[in-house]
Amino acid sequence: MTPDRKPTRTGSPTDRTLAEQVGARAARKLRARRSGTPGVWFGLGMMGLIGWSVVVPTLLGAALGLWLDQRYPGGRSWTLALLMAGLTLGCLNAWHWVSNEERAMHDELEDGDA
Repeated sequence: MTPDRKPTRTGSPTDRTLAEQVGARAARKLRARRSGTPGVWFGLGMMGLIGWSVVVPTLLGAALGLWLDQRYPGGRSWTLALLMAGLTLGCLNAWHWVSNEERAMHDELEDGDA
């Protein structure tokens, strides 16, 4: 490499110059300090949000099932069927929400490396 040429960047961390690596780390640290680290209450709030996203559809399914069993008695248990449907819907909802949050964190880390 000649002194007048700048090193080319291919995107691989091993191909970066030391200055680029240090710059990327410094920028990531500054961004983390500006945004602050989420506290304990934030974590508890997120766990609560995920929990409620499962509990609410489950309870709504059970309540609808109880109402249907009282109105239309028969050989099938609507309560059990709709309880399971609500639980499944709630778990899918929670999985989707956590997946979106993970993707957002991953994208933020990639943007910090660029």
